[in-house]
Amino acid sequence: MNQDGELINHFEEGKELPTIALFPRDMIWVTRDDWEIVHEDEPKNVNEPAGEMKKLRNFGWAIAALKKGKKVARKNWNGKGMFLFLAHSMDITTNADLSCVKDLEGDLVSPSIVMKTADDRFCVGWLASQTDMLADDWYEVQ
Repeated sequence: MNQDGELINHFEEGKELPTIALFPRDMIWVTRDDWEIVHEDEPKNVNEPAGEMKKLRNFGWAIAALKKGKKVARKNWNGKGMFLFLAHSMDITTNADLSCVKDLEGDLVSPSIVMKTADDRFCVGWLASQTDMLADDWYEVQ
């Protein structure tokens, strides 16, 4: 942003262009959430919280963390020790007749978000509520 409050895009080849000049052609770049404010010191993500809130993130961050093999949870969940992780496979035991399925060999289970519950069980196929998706209190569980 320049001294007049105008958002400026800096391109790798050294060209500078006011962001307003990019509309609507490059709208997809303007609306991304990975913009960085660049100073002479190190870059900082615009969406990164500061201080006490630094470890808390939004749902998009939580999904990306799950895909990287991290465990995540919400600060405001009531249950103690609850967290989510992404399972890429699992064993299924059932009394149901599955003879209608053509081929029951190999990896047949799609990746699934699993919740470790407060009573130390696993809830397979956890679904986010509206509150979970709109929350900004997600963090990585160590």
